Amino acid sequence: MPGAEIGPDCSLGQNVFVASGVRLGRGVKVQNNVSLYEGVEVGDEVFLGPSCVFTNVLNPRSGVVRRGEYRPTRLHRGVSIGANATLVCGVELGEYAFVGAGAVVHRDVAPFELVVGVPARRIGWMSKAGHRLEFDAGGWAQCPEGSDWYYRSPDDRVIAVGTRTAE
Repeated sequence: MPGAEIGPDCSLGQNVFVASGVRLGRGVKVQNNVSLYEGVEVGDEVFLGPSCVFTNVLNPRSGVVRRGEYRPTRLHRGVSIGANATLVCGVELGEYAFVGAGAVVHRDVAPFELVVGVPARRIGWMSKAGHRLEFDAGGWAQCPEGSDWYYRSPDDRVIAVGTRTAE
């Protein structure tokens, strides 16, 4: 639609709809049958799986105009959304968050967090390369693909640190 912003190197599958006001960053891959409604903001290198669903109003009614009530949905760099997952409007997904197929996301998802189910709940953490992270007792994990290290802080946040430093 007019007013949509599609960054360079994006790939849009069959039957994809991009509404006015939607922004897609660089290198976004949108698989078949995805509709991106006004209020959706997608960062760089995001993967949107087949038939994943976005909403933009919490309480839609056919007979009630709610255009002034759209809630933004923000996906940061590297997010992956599995096939048939649903994102309720108003959520924010941190960098490299991973949503499993069929999940229903109704709350924010932290960077590197892996969520699945209905409603979506955390079952672990993922690396930038898309591998499950297994943390040691000191809170460190290394991606099995490459040499990137991750640290899980005592307050349950994960950060990518590149290389492991002294504990």
